[in-house]
Amino acid sequence: MNIGEAAKASGVSAKMIRHYESVGLFPQASRTDAGYRQYTDNDVATLRFIRHSRDLGFSLDQIRELLGLWQDRRRPSRQVKALAQAHLQELDQKLQELHAMKATLQHLVQCCHGDDRPECPILEILADSDTNTKAQRTPAKSGLRPGRQR
Repeated sequence: MNIGEAAKASGVSAKMIRHYESVGLFPQASRTDAGYRQYTDNDVATLRFIRHSRDLGFSLDQIRELLGLWQDRRRPSRQVKALAQAHLQELDQKLQELHAMKATLQHLVQCCHGDDRPECPILEILADSDTNTKAQRTPAKSGLRPGRQR
């Protein structure tokens, strides 16, 4: 099948298929005499595997490792589980950071009067370079906590 058909069958866009080929995540497709890419059912299965892995938020490096484990039928499942557990911990950390950012933003929105006055605590916090530097490093420890007045 051609790249369009492989894209449709796998749920991965043709652009992403070419990208995955260019970064070595997915092997270069064989070509017809006219230079068109050709894909097999196994290629489509691999593309689906990549798509499902991306849907779960795995990085390209993690997917590369998962693909190697998937293709190695003699691998112990503990390796797969360890990789998934590590990713789960990363997601938990990101979730905590997102909750902290949400709480901070909710607090700032509550502090802003949203009227005709030019004073706005949201803009003041965003312009505070010391706070922004801290927030970029660790959002949960930025000093912008709900209930804290500036």
